[in-house]
Amino acid sequence: MKAKRLKGAMVRLTLEDRVFYALIDILLVIVLIIVAVPMWSTITLSFRSNTFIGTNLEGMFLPPWKWSTAAYRSLLGNNGFLNAFANSVKIFVLGVASALFLTIPLAYVLSVKTLPGRKFFNILVLLPYLFNVGLIPTYLVITRLGLTNRLAAIFLPGAIGTYNCLIMRGFFEGIPDELKESARIDGAAEWYVLLRIILPLSKPIIMTIGLYYGVSFWNDFFNAMLYINNNALQPLPILLRNILMASGMNEFVEVSAFGEAPVQAIKAASVFMAAIPMIAAYPFIQKYFTKGTLLGSVKG
Repeated sequence: MKAKRLKGAMVRLTLEDRVFYALIDILLVIVLIIVAVPMWSTITLSFRSNTFIGTNLEGMFLPPWKWSTAAYRSLLGNNGFLNAFANSVKIFVLGVASALFLTIPLAYVLSVKTLPGRKFFNILVLLPYLFNVGLIPTYLVITRLGLTNRLAAIFLPGAIGTYNCLIMRGFFEGIPDELKESARIDGAAEWYVLLRIILPLSKPIIMTIGLYYGVSFWNDFFNAMLYINNNALQPLPILLRNILMASGMNEFVEVSAFGEAPVQAIKAASVFMAAIPMIAAYPFIQKYFTKGTLLGSVKG
């Protein structure tokens, strides 16, 4: 029997346990390969120069000293790309801020067990999750509110996600009632209980739900395609779609002192640069991610 130490206690693993853990390790390695190989292929493709001759497999093992940054310099020197990137950053920041500003109070109210009609309001919030009203009514509402060609049209329709609200509600319900009741006995209003007691204890779920919203807004393509007709307001996903679908890239391939970037390298560079913000943000949020999701789903 193989022994494994867990927090000071010796736990003996049976043969079935060892086989199970081995299969899990193999599965994780396979998933890592499935994710890492396309990403590495995209990175190496983005650093190719016009002088590269070889297959895609050979390009994946191209040494770094033979890489070229012409594609990234072409993108960063293009005003259209920089403008789209800035628009996506605005959507991300404003979207996450507005979504959390609306979701946190709603989730807290639904978690208050003494709320009159609490069951009715929970069902009311759940209904849009079960029955979607459809595209046409949503489009009519957005256009009649005058949000066409405004960045708010991208993040306001999804500012309150039912799933995110229920996960956050479950987390709030897991906070001991004694903490809330003691503050109420001292005369604290509900907004004070939320701001001074609930929120300081809710950093894991806030970071987790904020990540959910952030990824959704950053990658939102459909709403931008429907409601944004002004090229100056188009976010990065729309620009990437135009880059990947364009038959020619003359407006992005710039001849300069750095040389001319190949079309495929610019396509790969644009995809990789669009993924960098989320890749950079995740390591800082990872420690909250599992804890927030698990604790929030216990009573959700």
